Amino acid sequence: MSVTHETWLTSLNDSLLAMIGEVNGVLWGYLLIYLLVAVGIYFTIRLGFIQIRQFKHAVDVLKSGKDVDNGISSYQVFCTSMAARVGTGNMAGVAVALTVGGPGAIFWMWLIAMFGMSTAFIESTLAQVFKTKDVDGQYRGGPAYYMEKGLGMRWMGSLFSVCLIIAFGLVFNAVQANTITDALNHSFGFDKTIMGIVIVIAAAFFIMGGLRKVAEASSRIVPVMAIGYLAIAMVIVIMNITELPAAVALIVKSAFGWEEAAVGGVAYTISQAMQSGIARGLFSNEAGMGSAANVAASATPNPNHPASQGFVQMLGVFADTIVICTASAAMIMLSGVMDQPNAATGIGLLQQALSSELGSWTTYFMAAAILLFCFTSIIANYTYAETNIMFLNGNSKKGLFIFRLFVLAMVMFGSVASLPVVWNLADASMGVMALVNIIALMLLSQLAIKVIKDYEVQLKAGKTPEFDRSKFPELEELDGAWHPEQPSTANK
Repeated sequence: MSVTHETWLTSLNDSLLAMIGEVNGVLWGYLLIYLLVAVGIYFTIRLGFIQIRQFKHAVDVLKSGKDVDNGISSYQVFCTSMAARVGTGNMAGVAVALTVGGPGAIFWMWLIAMFGMSTAFIESTLAQVFKTKDVDGQYRGGPAYYMEKGLGMRWMGSLFSVCLIIAFGLVFNAVQANTITDALNHSFGFDKTIMGIVIVIAAAFFIMGGLRKVAEASSRIVPVMAIGYLAIAMVIVIMNITELPAAVALIVKSAFGWEEAAVGGVAYTISQAMQSGIARGLFSNEAGMGSAANVAASATPNPNHPASQGFVQMLGVFADTIVICTASAAMIMLSGVMDQPNAATGIGLLQQALSSELGSWTTYFMAAAILLFCFTSIIANYTYAETNIMFLNGNSKKGLFIFRLFVLAMVMFGSVASLPVVWNLADASMGVMALVNIIALMLLSQLAIKVIKDYEVQLKAGKTPEFDRSKFPELEELDGAWHPEQPSTANK
């Protein structure tokens, strides 16, 4: 009887894996990739390549938004969104792209990031337009809010919220914890259970403090981990500076099939390069998925205009993919480890590259990088989920403490266990979440573009942009943070 029961459970698990795998194959293998690319190109054209024209201004906005009298600054929000974006995908994901698609995959990763910057601009601007205040006076917003307030579709916002809570709030945090304990166990033999308890305690310290606590931590940790990682990459680039032009040329040539790139005895086609590079780029920078928009709404803009946060968030996409992912690719390609017959895969390939160039001590560096990248993702992912829990509760904090306990329980579970069907379910939830967000972005795109152009007109006239609601009759009935007479809609 017991054997029959175990066989039945195994069969059920395999069936669920196959079914969810089929769903993910359609969502991420075809539908979402093409949609995200298409909307990125569309918004880039409609905004007149704003990611190129206004790149310097975006940097100026980020620098000027470091200090606010109250609330959360644009700089803190930038660091929080970077904490969630930057993870093992920037290391293992790049290695996978190179292994599956060859050097040409990096070119397509760059290209999708450039288009994705405009999508991030649109969704972050909308998040600011439709933000509101919670019971503590903290700004809240994101896709769920602009679906309800902008489209009048609370059911759509609720669907988005549930999917995000499952994916980012619970399962992905378990995955990040699993990555940390696996890395420390393999490198140093640390006990997974003990490490899980340590991670839970550390995560609880920040999570129980809410969004402001996470934002403050991110603004301190993210610059340190990014600068440290880029510094190591720069050392390897300098050591192999004479090989750099050839590496860049190989990336471009193999992206277009001008040169059949063969690495480790494997030849790659242009279709492999495109699919792998685009997919890994989208997974890494999250542009269009609606995740980073949740924290973008929490910023106190400087200047006082919704579009200002759009400039900041498009820099997040640039930093994640163009800068950090490129650093990973440079370390792997310049080290030459891919040409070796015993080349590793995934994050092991990056570790192999570091060891071959700088020595075995880089095992400690990689362990520290994984720890910081994954831990900051845990606390930042939580803030996304927190905002959506409050959306479902009408901006009330009811049940928030219980949800925090669930998050910490999933972190502990992920530290000691691995359940593929749960991870696949999270991918499916994120796919549905992204699909719903893309539909909302297209339906609200005219308003977002109008708001952004209003900002640019004022900027061109030499003014500090200010948001004047009277210019937007479509927002006449909207309450919320930008309402001139009723700044708060908190459900107290």
